[in-house]
Amino acid sequence: MKKTTGFYPRPKVDTRGRAAVGQAGGVLLTSTVRVAGLDAGLSAALAPWRPAGATHDPAKVLLDLALTLALGGDTCSDLAVVRGEPAVFGPVASEPTLSRTIARLAADVEKVLPAIDRARADARSRVWAAAATHAPDHDADARHPLVVDVDATLVTSHSEKENARPTFKKGFGFHPLCAFVDHGPAGTGEPLAIALRPGNAGSNTAADHIAVITAALAQLPGGRRGKSVLVRIDGAGSTHKVLDWLTRRRLAYSVGFTLPENTPDLLACIPEKVWTPAYDAHDAVRDGAWVAELTHLMDLSSWPAGMRVIVRKERPHPGAQLRFGDVDGMRITAFATNTTRGQLPDLELRHRRRARCEDRIRIAKDTGVEQHRREADPWPACITSRSPPSPSRAPISGGFWGPASTPSSSS
Repeated sequence: MKKTTGFYPRPKVDTRGRAAVGQAGGVLLTSTVRVAGLDAGLSAALAPWRPAGATHDPAKVLLDLALTLALGGDTCSDLAVVRGEPAVFGPVASEPTLSRTIARLAADVEKVLPAIDRARADARSRVWAAAATHAPDHDADARHPLVVDVDATLVTSHSEKENARPTFKKGFGFHPLCAFVDHGPAGTGEPLAIALRPGNAGSNTAADHIAVITAALAQLPGGRRGKSVLVRIDGAGSTHKVLDWLTRRRLAYSVGFTLPENTPDLLACIPEKVWTPAYDAHDAVRDGAWVAELTHLMDLSSWPAGMRVIVRKERPHPGAQLRFGDVDGMRITAFATNTTRGQLPDLELRHRRRARCEDRIRIAKDTGVEQHRREADPWPACITSRSPPSPSRAPISGGFWGPASTPSSSS
């Protein structure tokens, strides 16, 4: 291997048939850390919490834990797998050193988490600058905005872990809320923030959505704001507080919208010639699906100015069970947006593409989100992309953050 200035060695490929190393896939991760400058940036950010004379940098300890998660680890003892390959991962702290480091950081978590977030944002800025024309925000404007998807997911717990609660699907575990940059169909997406919430956290809690979106925006290079950023959420984000907040910050949005009880009457007011064929995922006309605008048929006086409501009707596929809310055998869905330009089918397809967020969540679960810790485990929540703690949340053991009381109600 070839030593470099940084936390991790730079291994060389040897075809002479000598001893091989395990976990070689981690080289891609360590190379990413080095190229992004995350090692140096995180080391500088956490320097105030490194004791004089300490052998192991707190930043290296956190990065080693993140690598362990990504490589499939789920307990602190799995750090031994990384420690066993010094040719790939360099010197790795022992379990006692790991425990002391996490305890030290957790004791000052209100300052540590913002420092980690700033280091992550700086690394992201360097990577996007190096990507040039391939960066997610290249040529982003109001017509072609940078898309931030927000969605929640459930993580099952098979024992009474810290903050595990009953979920709305009658399970037991956690209910994290995630924000990803959409890289399009050819990309895997990019996690910006993940709020670790108890299982009984509300699906449409406005305060949580605002906190996660705020943390996600802080991760965007250059402090990008305005209509060049589109926040895309499912129906859980269609609350007055969330949409008012997005409007005040002049962000573009595309949010699932719950239609009123008199929807059949509203749809009957739309002439057949007004319905426009919808598009499928390949930008081709979708047979049996149409879109139209309901804005001028609804009383939206209590909603933000400039909000539009676009509705889609579609014949359910053969064998699908009809729902109570279907009208005349048609499946009805709607979304709200403040985008004023573009054809209705294009705007509706743009909104439906938020389904790609499900793939981002699946990947996040495979690389660590599902590995929630036991109460005694010192796994740091700070190694997962997440929102900073809010005043309404109180610290609990291990440096994690949970609700000080029952989750707030929806708005």
